Amino acid sequence: MAKAKQENKTTVNEFLLLGFGDLGDQQWLLFLLFLVIYIVTMVGNILIVVLVVVDHHLHTPMYFFLVNLSCLEICSSSNILPVMLVNLFHGGQGTISVTGCMTQYYFVAFLGATECYLLAAMSYDRYVAICKPLLYMVLMNGKVCLQLVAGCLASSSLAVDIVLFLLHQLTFCGPTEINHFFCDFDPFLKHSCSDTHTIELVALFLTALFSLPPFLLTLTSYGYIISAIVRIPSASGRQKAFSTCSSHLTVVSIFYSSIIIDEMLLRTEALQDLNKVFSFFYTVLTPLFNPLVYSLRNREVKVAFRKAIGKFCAFERI
Repeated sequence: MAKAKQENKTTVNEFLLLGFGDLGDQQWLLFLLFLVIYIVTMVGNILIVVLVVVDHHLHTPMYFFLVNLSCLEICSSSNILPVMLVNLFHGGQGTISVTGCMTQYYFVAFLGATECYLLAAMSYDRYVAICKPLLYMVLMNGKVCLQLVAGCLASSSLAVDIVLFLLHQLTFCGPTEINHFFCDFDPFLKHSCSDTHTIELVALFLTALFSLPPFLLTLTSYGYIISAIVRIPSASGRQKAFSTCSSHLTVVSIFYSSIIIDEMLLRTEALQDLNKVFSFFYTVLTPLFNPLVYSLRNREVKVAFRKAIGKFCAFERI
């Protein structure tokens, strides 16, 4: 009987992303808002990459990781916001193929997992800088930094490849509406008429593997950092030490708080709209906040920016 029911279901090749629903006249306001967010996100993150590349004073492990974080944010925004903008331009909703949906989910998961481990690597970098300053250049040399970033990328790609392989084994059928603004895992999987028990268990295990260890590593690193800062005798010394990690701590707090709320508290149909809000926060607003946080709270980045503006103005006068 179950087999007969599955055969009667119509296999679909594309879905309708419902986005934020029918907004009427507010649709164009939302379109302009998202367009501004996308432009500012791209400009801010590209500017950080350019500043770190051209200013030799920023050629340190901390800013090497920051460049990689900005590259992740550029890719993350470009994976989601252009699709949202096109859908808003055409009425707030838009179709996406099953293959396109899988591709978008792949990059959402891959970039998210990589960012978790990259933020953990950045917290370890701050731990070594504050708690073991004499060993900093030994423990965080260029080879180690490259290996950490390569490890983040390779392990994240392998994990998401496993999930994507299992997704390709599924058959998808009606209804065709996905009540989200991008192809997130849970809303997408609900449209499968195959047995999803295995892939749900695998995805749960990999999510735990790529969120809990880096989160715990980050907490542990900052536990040691705070302990070391408290022991510094002078107030100016404590302030200087804390200023070197305050930007990263702010980014970590924003990133993990939004993910924890989205993943743990809002997985019910009744809270679907709130789920969209928090998904929007960590997929769209976090890439916007990161360059703002690092540029406004980081003295070295602000100095590099002023120097770059000064050189540009001098070049313009020639």
